[in-house]
Amino acid sequence: MNKWQLILPSAEPDWTLLTLWAVLVSIGVTMVASASIAFAAAQYGDTFYFVERHLIFLLMGVASSAVVFLIPGSLWKTLSVPLMVLALVLLVMVLIPGVGKKVNGSQRWISFGFFAVQISELAKFAVIVFFASYFAKRHPSTVNSWKEFGVLIALLGMILMLLVMEPDFGSTVVIGATSIAIMFIAGLKLRYFLPMAMGAIGVLAVLAVASPYRLKRLVTFMDPWADQFNSGYQLTQSLIAFGRGEWLGVGLGNSVQKLFYLPEAHTDFVFSIFAEEMGLIGCVVLLALFALLIKRILLVAMRCYGRGLLFYSYACFGVAIIFALQVFINIGVACGLLPTKGLTLPFISYGGSSLIVCCSMLALVMRASMEVRVVPATRTAVTNSSRVRPTTATTGSVA
Repeated sequence: MNKWQLILPSAEPDWTLLTLWAVLVSIGVTMVASASIAFAAAQYGDTFYFVERHLIFLLMGVASSAVVFLIPGSLWKTLSVPLMVLALVLLVMVLIPGVGKKVNGSQRWISFGFFAVQISELAKFAVIVFFASYFAKRHPSTVNSWKEFGVLIALLGMILMLLVMEPDFGSTVVIGATSIAIMFIAGLKLRYFLPMAMGAIGVLAVLAVASPYRLKRLVTFMDPWADQFNSGYQLTQSLIAFGRGEWLGVGLGNSVQKLFYLPEAHTDFVFSIFAEEMGLIGCVVLLALFALLIKRILLVAMRCYGRGLLFYSYACFGVAIIFALQVFINIGVACGLLPTKGLTLPFISYGGSSLIVCCSMLALVMRASMEVRVVPATRTAVTNSSRVRPTTATTGSVA
């Protein structure tokens, strides 16, 4: 591999991955336009206010993806620590009055005029790069002592504590679970993993019941109809949208729930509007697209592991976990399976920070899928006691 291949791999792009990306982004633009049109007209006097901004964010996402794609894995390893430090500094800054922007009781954004950045989204990318780099450098020994393990847990705990203080309980769960998953797949010994997993479950349980508003959410989602005009209002309106959708939906643009009945119709609850307009069949198709995307990312992770590209393998695995968790949590909240959380549906919901970071994470996967194909075949697969096992194939493109 020469120096120019490090900038731009000579292999063809993964067209399946690109196609899934393009289809999901297209559905997102369509649904943001449909779900936000009435609210935008009433609030800003411009029916296309949100879709125009969404398209601008998409262009920013494409630009950030191009930057991420051009950076080789070796450079990401060098940037992992500064990126994590930057994420920690921003997580502290967002809590400073006058710096962080508060919306609906949560202080999660730093405003830059036209664009307000949600810091937790940047933290997701930083955590993936840092932990993937950390365990790739230490492979196969991973963690050698309780002291080293304690440093890692202290770092992760600091990030999660700052997220809870915003508060952003949804991102806390996603980042915590993704970090633990990367540690597990990298081969963290059970004597370290089990206490950490049990401690994380205990902390999440305490956080869930310690705050009155979180406890109220837990009680409400179990029976939203008991208080359907107060704390259960958002969920009951979401369930009504699902009921109206039936098998084939009411048709694109014909949703009633988006007409000021369902709050956050174009952001956290866009899937409810999608279900109303596209019906059960449309929901199954959308879920299948996400499943194919996540499967594809995992295949890239396995191929990278088989060729010894451990950083890319762990990073791709982390991206797959984040996408899977966010899809599960967002849809679970919309259909009443989980308590309400402020998490977007990747590529579908309105939200500039989320869209840009999701595009950037997928660009990292795209870089991995291309770079793994130009790794010399003589570079042997990793064979050790780690929990990830290489695929049987060692040549050719990702299946």
